[in-house]
Amino acid sequence: MRVAVLDDYQSAAGAAADWSLLGPDTDVDFLHEPLSDPDALVNRIRDYPVVIVNRERTPFPGEVLERLPALRLLVTTGPSNPAIDVGRATELGITVSGTGGMSALHGTVEHTWALILAAARHVASEDRATRAGRWQTTVGLDLHGRRLGILGLGNVGSRVARLGTAFGMSVVAWSPNLDAERAGQHGALAVSVDDLLRESDVVSVHLKLGERSRGVIGARELALMKPTGILVNTARGPIVDEAALAAALHDGMIGAAAVDVYSTEPAPADHPLRDAPRCTLSPHLAFVTEATYRQFYGDAVEDVRAWQRGEPVRVLRP
Repeated sequence: MRVAVLDDYQSAAGAAADWSLLGPDTDVDFLHEPLSDPDALVNRIRDYPVVIVNRERTPFPGEVLERLPALRLLVTTGPSNPAIDVGRATELGITVSGTGGMSALHGTVEHTWALILAAARHVASEDRATRAGRWQTTVGLDLHGRRLGILGLGNVGSRVARLGTAFGMSVVAWSPNLDAERAGQHGALAVSVDDLLRESDVVSVHLKLGERSRGVIGARELALMKPTGILVNTARGPIVDEAALAAALHDGMIGAAAVDVYSTEPAPADHPLRDAPRCTLSPHLAFVTEATYRQFYGDAVEDVRAWQRGEPVRVLRP
């Protein structure tokens, strides 16, 4: 049996699990290049009955699945994947399985705070300045006593909020249907989106991507922020209008931004944030940790073994 492991950008999947458990008759191929073009994807994996994808790096819409008659098992890292048309896969007789995801949750929280601190203390620009022979070119922002605004008080946002209180920040939050009681359970005050943007020194985005959240932060919303405000996005790229964010940074409308996610990944060479000032960028690293990869790929091996026995586990439903 042939297994293709896609999206192995860091060549890390091979060491993250014991692939020999799949047996001597199973050949596992690790593919490192992005395959976002549907034709290139189909041509590369058309003969594989089992494919493993890493989160949402490679989309599998229905029209791609229909062109892969050999595919019988599609495993995604994480407990869900909106980039896979699970309904069409089910109709085509393709089993879709997921993995655990708690390690990724913790990694995202930690990386969010890494970006908040990097933006507040100008770490990226000071690194470049120091290497160039310049010394202490900026003045950092104290977080203690400032206000943290959380957009999306779910599993990640609530943990980011609690760490905000540990830094001595006051915390406000907005989520669809968020009430005062739930916000208070996480040390936050529930407010409107506009009030959150006006009052917060740091705004951190943790909404799930959907039709209601797509573009929820645009030019109008950025104009509400403080001119010293920091926007951090470790959720999904399309939640923030990237062109509007770049314009706000160029115009000095907001103080800084830190971004880990993009509407197109890998981010293209002409992405508007690549040359935006006071903008710290990372290449969707929030979930990329050793513990997360061990959980993701260890569970993926379990998924394949269970499917081989005719007893698939962690099956995703439409």
